[in-house]
Amino acid sequence: MNQPWRSSCLLSLALVLGGSGIGRAAPANESKSIDVVLCLDVSSSMEGLIEVAKIRLWDLVNDLARARPTPKLRVALYSYGHVSYSEKDGWVRKEIDLTHDLDAVYQRLNELMIHGGQEYVARVSHAALTDQRWFEGSDGLRLIFVCGNEPATQDPEVTLAEGARLARQKSVIINTIYCNWGNAQPGENEDWKKFARDAGGQFALIEYDRTLHQIKTPFDDELSKLNDKLNSTFVPYGKRGVERQMNQLIQDSNAKFAGVDALAGRLGVKAGALYQSGDWCIVSRAIDDPNFDVNRLRVDDLPDVLRNLKPAERSEWVKKKVAERKEIQKQISELTAKRGRHVEEVKKKNSSAAEKQFDAALRRIIREQCGKVGIEIPDKP
Repeated sequence: MNQPWRSSCLLSLALVLGGSGIGRAAPANESKSIDVVLCLDVSSSMEGLIEVAKIRLWDLVNDLARARPTPKLRVALYSYGHVSYSEKDGWVRKEIDLTHDLDAVYQRLNELMIHGGQEYVARVSHAALTDQRWFEGSDGLRLIFVCGNEPATQDPEVTLAEGARLARQKSVIINTIYCNWGNAQPGENEDWKKFARDAGGQFALIEYDRTLHQIKTPFDDELSKLNDKLNSTFVPYGKRGVERQMNQLIQDSNAKFAGVDALAGRLGVKAGALYQSGDWCIVSRAIDDPNFDVNRLRVDDLPDVLRNLKPAERSEWVKKKVAERKEIQKQISELTAKRGRHVEEVKKKNSSAAEKQFDAALRRIIREQCGKVGIEIPDKP
């Protein structure tokens, strides 16, 4: 995949996400469920897509975190087009099922390898539709995003029409992102466009020539320090607590390696409501559940810092950590907003007119269609 595509697919994904809706609009104070399945082409021609995903995934989640009411988000990941995958499965591999664990999703994203291959858009969509246990009920959004750059009609067994029909039956919306650098065959993206339309979704064509420039800001160093402080408030418990904490730190490192935008975006997510860690962190669980009592946990499941304290001391310790977490989150939120405004100012000065128009159009689609199911996403943090 050529360098100019690096801004394309996942930037569009971050903007389009939430841009389609099915189901009745619930009262504004009810939290909606949003299930998102990302299907990424990992064939040889798509080198660079995964690198963009590592950067823009956190922007995607942060955009949803601003929604009112705050949604219940789950994300799944599929890859397709790798030559080593099973031919029987159409060279499609499920990386991770729908989960609240964003660290686990990011881990799988960082483990993806490029090499291929046949790219069966209908097959990966069918797998996502049939494999996943989508949320029940009519409120919220069930979304699939398929990203690729080859004809969408390659699959000899599953047709796009079948996939679109199944999507409608399951009230799942399929959005397609066609990545192109000006070398597509005539009409090649029409199948992508029709597939999205038939599945109730949106289509995005990316073929302008620009690279993904990450913007360094005066706030990045302080945000990095706040990340360290925030991590000190994650206190593991239970059999897998330490393992999950270690994975959190590994994914911090992966985001840092991906660049300043990725790390800043990830920190914004970690400080927000969509980063769920109550199943392994005592402080998070205390925040999530007002009735949580640390003394009801088995002593063997407690971390060393709490194990030798008296029950009353444990409760007070957790209470102080909760207050510390909330204060750090407040600082991160304020600094992240300042960073966001700085980045927007830089973009205004350096982005092309076409790029600005493209972004504006996609953001308008988001707000119009999310509004149909009672999900409001503010323009700014």
